[in-house]
Amino acid sequence: IQEKQNVLLIGSPGTGKTHIAIGLGIEACLSGYKVFFTTVSSLVNQLKESRSERTLRSFELKFEKYDLVIIDELGYISFDKEGAELLFTHLSLRAGRASTIVTSNLSFDRWEEIFHDPVLTAALTDRLTHRAYMVDMVGPSYRILDTKEWLENSQL
Repeated sequence: IQEKQNVLLIGSPGTGKTHIAIGLGIEACLSGYKVFFTTVSSLVNQLKESRSERTLRSFELKFEKYDLVIIDELGYISFDKEGAELLFTHLSLRAGRASTIVTSNLSFDRWEEIFHDPVLTAALTDRLTHRAYMVDMVGPSYRILDTKEWLENSQL
């Protein structure tokens, strides 16, 4: 956070991306940093609402106060053009100024499926990955493993 670097947690569902992101956020809070957690769909909806209510700048100023913003679930829902552009602008404003953690179930080469614009996708990926820690989360889904174990134990 002091270095204003990002963390990107990329991997299949159930591999612990959100768990690790929340853990990093809690540790940052305990160290005195201001942290905000949101899903990407909620953030895009808030950005759109702020734009329509003409309060986008005050919304952005509020986010500048956070040392760390955690954006969860990038890739589960694609965006329309307005949402993609708002998210790009919002994340670009943070680039190099404050840290952002992003979790995604899609590898970078599939992010165009979310943003529907190759130029915007390339620019956003460039900004997020510059001097960032990238963690490839591999392994089986803990949810599926838990369900299998539960089913095995319940049939005794």
